Amino acid sequence: MCYEPRMTAAVGADVESLCSKCGDVWHVVVAKVGDQIVRVLCKECGGQHRYKSPHGQPKDKRQPSLSTPKPPRAEKAPVERFEKPAVAADLTKPVRQYAASLRYEVGERVEHPTFGQGVIETAEPGKITVFFAVGRRVLVQSKEGAATSNKLERPKPFDHSNTAGGKPVGES
Repeated sequence: MCYEPRMTAAVGADVESLCSKCGDVWHVVVAKVGDQIVRVLCKECGGQHRYKSPHGQPKDKRQPSLSTPKPPRAEKAPVERFEKPAVAADLTKPVRQYAASLRYEVGERVEHPTFGQGVIETAEPGKITVFFAVGRRVLVQSKEGAATSNKLERPKPFDHSNTAGGKPVGES
């Protein structure tokens, strides 16, 4: 049986290869490993990339070794994606639909249209932290009933007619 080696292009020779940038097929060989072309330079756009045969020849795939089988993996316990809620749900109260205009208390259960059912862990004026099956989320709640110390007061107006100083109106 006569074996004829396949001829491959030398470095610097013109070859056909599919360009990943412009789609052209005329390239120059830039690098080889053994007899295989590994890098080419596109003559159209100047891009360098790995050699891709325009004829769709499959690459030699590495077959798994049959002489040394892999050892079986030890079974691991499933990892919980999220921890448990910080507070227990108050099961005596019904589940409430979430709305930003409502006020909530710690331990209440809420039904959110996107995240599903959750338990309120912390409640502050204007925001709540809710534990859902998909994780913790900070949501908006009503500020009604908030302490008066958190309210802002309107500053007293300044008297702009007095150029010497900017004392508030009504103060001397």
